[in-house]
Amino acid sequence: MSVSEMFIALQGVLTADQDIREEIRKVVQILEQTAREILTVLQGVHQGSGFQDIPKKCQKAREHFGTVRTQLASLKNKFPADQYYRFNEHWRFVLQRLVFLAAFVVYLETETLVTREAATEILGIESEREKGFHLDIEDYLSGVLTLASELARLAVNSVTAGDYARPLRISAFINELDSGFRLLNLKNDSLRKRYDGLKYDVKKIEEVVYDLSIRGLNKDSIANAGGEK
Repeated sequence: MSVSEMFIALQGVLTADQDIREEIRKVVQILEQTAREILTVLQGVHQGSGFQDIPKKCQKAREHFGTVRTQLASLKNKFPADQYYRFNEHWRFVLQRLVFLAAFVVYLETETLVTREAATEILGIESEREKGFHLDIEDYLSGVLTLASELARLAVNSVTAGDYARPLRISAFINELDSGFRLLNLKNDSLRKRYDGLKYDVKKIEEVVYDLSIRGLNKDSIANAGGEK
């Protein structure tokens, strides 16, 4: 084989790789749009009467997740099954965003933390690497950390809406989450930086709870914090 023939063959490999990446990018763009639509639905809980509409908003978000499952099923057919890590930088960010959205829905419904397995069920993907298109632990944890920031915002808006018990429950949840992350030895630089942000979320929520305390607005709320959702 001549040098020219060798490089022509190499160009063929490069072209095939570029074609795969382009197909992946097209699906990811659609996924990102769906994620924005879910976020728009859920952002409504921060507005005025949003707390009364939480069940409806969660139901609508779950309907959108049906679309997400279809889109992810399309995505995993765009590349060879054994080359997940060769292409995963294309969808990693949107997958973390979708984990956050799934975690937010579950929290709004039950005030509990979504498990990695439950998140993969909502998204229609695998939790184990050996089974194919899956959710990495790091991506799951990144989504959970984004949830913490969203709940810090929710705590502030709860007070504005006159719901003084919710910040207490959010505070208990975030403190438990923080304790969980402290058990991890995070080697991933990006994830470790994201975890640093959790400290600020904890502080922000503590300030909300303290403000309620000095204003005497949490006396009745303390008794109701574990019972009202």
